[in-house]
Amino acid sequence: MPERLMDMLMDTWTPLIILWITVLPSIYMAPMNQSQVLPSGSSTGLKRLTEEQRVLNRSKRGWVWNQMFVLEEFSGPEPILVGRLHTDMDPGSSKIKYILSGDGAGTIFVINDKTGDIHAMKRLDREEKAEYTLTAQAVDRDTNQPLEPPSEFIIKVQDINDNAPEFVDGPYHATVPEMSVVGTFVTKVTATDADDPVYGNSAKLVYSILEGQPYFSIEPHTAIIKTALPNMDREAKEEYFVVIQAKDMGGHMGGLSGTTTVTITLTDVNDNPPKFAQSLYHFSVMEDVALGEPIGRVKANDLDTGENAKSSYDIIEGDGMDIFEITTDAQTQDGVIRVRKPLDFETKKSYTLKVEAANIHIDPRFISGGPFKDTATVKIVVEDADEPPVFSSPTYLLEVHENAAINSVIGQVTAHDPDVSSSPIRFSIDRHTDLERQFNINAEDGKITLATPLDRETNMWHNITIVATETRNHSQVSRVPVAIKVLDVNDNAPEFASEHEAFLCENGKPGQVIQIVSAVDKDDPKNGHYFLFSLLPEMVNNPNFTIKKNEDNTLSILAKHSGFSRQKQEVYLLPIIISDNGNPPMSSTSTLTIRVCGCSSDGIVQSCNVEAYVLPIGLSMGALIAILACIILLLVIVVLFVTLRRHKNEPLIIKDDEDVRENIIRYDDEGGGEEDTEAFDIATLQNPDGINGFLPRKDIKPDLQFMPR
Repeated sequence: MPERLMDMLMDTWTPLIILWITVLPSIYMAPMNQSQVLPSGSSTGLKRLTEEQRVLNRSKRGWVWNQMFVLEEFSGPEPILVGRLHTDMDPGSSKIKYILSGDGAGTIFVINDKTGDIHAMKRLDREEKAEYTLTAQAVDRDTNQPLEPPSEFIIKVQDINDNAPEFVDGPYHATVPEMSVVGTFVTKVTATDADDPVYGNSAKLVYSILEGQPYFSIEPHTAIIKTALPNMDREAKEEYFVVIQAKDMGGHMGGLSGTTTVTITLTDVNDNPPKFAQSLYHFSVMEDVALGEPIGRVKANDLDTGENAKSSYDIIEGDGMDIFEITTDAQTQDGVIRVRKPLDFETKKSYTLKVEAANIHIDPRFISGGPFKDTATVKIVVEDADEPPVFSSPTYLLEVHENAAINSVIGQVTAHDPDVSSSPIRFSIDRHTDLERQFNINAEDGKITLATPLDRETNMWHNITIVATETRNHSQVSRVPVAIKVLDVNDNAPEFASEHEAFLCENGKPGQVIQIVSAVDKDDPKNGHYFLFSLLPEMVNNPNFTIKKNEDNTLSILAKHSGFSRQKQEVYLLPIIISDNGNPPMSSTSTLTIRVCGCSSDGIVQSCNVEAYVLPIGLSMGALIAILACIILLLVIVVLFVTLRRHKNEPLIIKDDEDVRENIIRYDDEGGGEEDTEAFDIATLQNPDGINGFLPRKDIKPDLQFMPR
C-alpha cells in the first residue's frame, strides 16, 4: 500500500517537477554558468578557465548544455519561456543583438533580441514533432557584424500523457480446443501508445480483462490470453466474447485506456460417443428385391462435428449376417442396410440383426470416458412376391451323335414355380437362338427332340435358349441357356490333304522317293487319325512305282527303276486307296499324277515338256516364243515396206483411156469433120493447166510427192 501511494504521488507531481527542471535552469542558471545556455560555438567570447575550474565546471553539469526543453500541450495566457541565450561579451548595454534561425524560428519560437529570452508561441505536440533544431548568433546591433560564430542547439518537446492506448489489429478472433486444461494458450493481443516510451510511464501499458471471466485470463504485461477454467464443453457453449483493456501509466489512476474484443471459439474434440436414436428398428422387404438394393437406414447421432462425428457401422450378431450388409453413407452418416444374397419367403420369412456404430477417430485422452460405440437391434420381415419359374440348373449341357434319328429325344429341362400357389409351367424354344429350327421341345415336360439332321463337320455346337412361362401369369418368365454338343461318327472318308503332282527325273535312280503325300479326315476320332495306304488290286504289281507307309501317318512314293523318258511317256497316273480306322472304316481312292521331267545333275527339275526335244541346243519354251515373236515382227516390217513402195510407183497424171472429162464436153458448133483441127484443142480439155503455158511431162517423175493413204 505505501508503494502504490508513492506511485500515485509521483504520477501527480511529475509534470510540475519536469517544468521546474526545464524552465528554471534556463532562466536562473545562465548568469552563473554560461556553458549551459550558450551555443557550443561561443568559445571566442568565453574567458580562459583554470584547469581546476574546468574540472569543477564539468562535474557541475547535470544536463546537456546545448539542449532546451519545453512541455507539450502547455498553454496559457502568455507565451512559454523556453530558455535564455547569453554571451559574456554582453556588458549589459544594448549593443548586442540576438538572432534565432532554424526549425520554427519566428513562428513557433521567438527570441528577444535584447535579452536573449526564447518563448514558444504555439501549443506543441510531441507526437507531431519531437524536437526542433535551431541556430543562435550574437551580432552588433549597429553594424550587424557577428560577435561570435553561429551555434546550433536543440529544443526538445517533453512528453505528457495525452494519447490513449490503441489496438491496431483488433477486433481479434481465436480458437482453443474444448476440454483444455487451465493455462492453455489462446492468443496474444497488442496495443500501441503514441506517447514517449522512454520518458515517464505515459507509454507503459498494463492489460486486463473487463468481460470474459472466469473462463479466460490475461497476462498484464505480455497480453497473452489463456484458459482459466478446465473442461469447457463446446456442446454446452461454443463461443465466448472477451473484452480486453490496455491502460497506460502502468495501470495507475489517471492513466488513459483502450479496449478491444476477442471472439474465442471452442474447437471440437472427440469427447462424445455415437448414440442410436432408437434401440429397435423394423424393416420389411420383398423377396424378389435386387441384390445390392437398400432396404433401410439406421442413424447413430454424435454431438461432435466433422471428423470426430464420423462413425462406421457393422453387423455383429444375427441370423442374417451372410444375407445382409451395412455400409456408411458418407453424406448423411447413416447406416444403409443392403441385400447380399437372394431372399426366399418360402424358406425364411424374417431375420434379426444386431448392428454397431463406432467412432472412426478416437482421441486417446478420452478413452477412459467409456467406449465410443453403440448398438441397436434390426428386425427384417420378408414379404412374399410372385416369382418367375426356377430351372433345376442355371445352365444345361446336352450331347447328341450327329447320326441321331429325327424326333429322337436328346435331353430334358425342368423348372418349377417357387411360390406357394405353384403354377404349371410351359416350355418353349426362343427361335431367335434356333433360326434353322433344328430342335423342338415338349411344352409340358421340357423334353428336347431333334427336328433336322445334324452334321458335326458343319456345326459342332448349338446354343439355344429355353423359355419357361407360368400358365397363370404369363408375365412370369424365366430363361436358361442350353448348349448342345454334336458327337462325331465316322461318316467321312479320308483323302489327300491337297492335290499332289509328283515330278520324276529322267536320270532318277531306283528306290528314289518321288513324293511324300499326307491325308486328312473331317471326322474327329477320340484316339486320333490312323490312315492305311494301298494300291488298287490290279496295280499291286505296278512295274514303275511302289509305296511305303511312314511312321508320321504319311506315304512315300518310290520309283522302281530308272530310265524314264518323256518321249516314251510323259505322265503316269497312280491310284492310291486311303482308309481310316473308324468303325466301320471309311476309304477313298485318290489318284497321284507323276510327271516325267528333265533334271540337272543335282536333281533340280528344269523342263517337263516333250517339245523341249525339238531344240537340240537346249532352248527353253520362253526362248522359242521370243524367237517366233521376232520373226513375226520382221514379216510385218517387210509387208509395210512393200506397201509403201507400191504407192510410190503409181502415176499422178490420168491416162488417156481413163480421162472421163472427154465424155462430158458438149458444144453446138458444127465442125468440118476430121479435117477440122483448129476449132478446139483436145489437150486443153485434158489438162486445163495447159492454158497458162504449163504442160506437165509424162516421161519424168514429178517433184511433188503425195503420201499414200
